[in-house]
Amino acid sequence: MTSTTVGFALAEDDRERLNRLVEHFGGGNRSAYLRASMKVMEGVMLAEEFRDLQTYGQRKLAEKGFTVEDVPRLVRQALKGDHA
Repeated sequence: MTSTTVGFALAEDDRERLNRLVEHFGGGNRSAYLRASMKVMEGVMLAEEFRDLQTYGQRKLAEKGFTVEDVPRLVRQALKGDHA
C-alpha cells in the first residue's frame, strides 16, 4: 500500500480530544484512527443520503395522493403488472 502524508490544522483546544480518540480507536496510531473515522463518516453520509431519498419518495407519494402505508399495495400491484 502506498501512502502519502496529509496535513491539517487543529485547534490547540482539540488536541487532547484527538489524542484520546486516536488512543481508543486507533491504538495510538493516527493513521489507523483516520481510517476508522472515515468508515464511520461514510456510514453517516450514506444515512443522510438515504434520509434525503426517503423524504423525496414520501413527497412524491404525497403528490400522487398516497402515503407510506400504501407502498406495499403499490409494490404488489407493480409486480403483478397492474398499474391502476
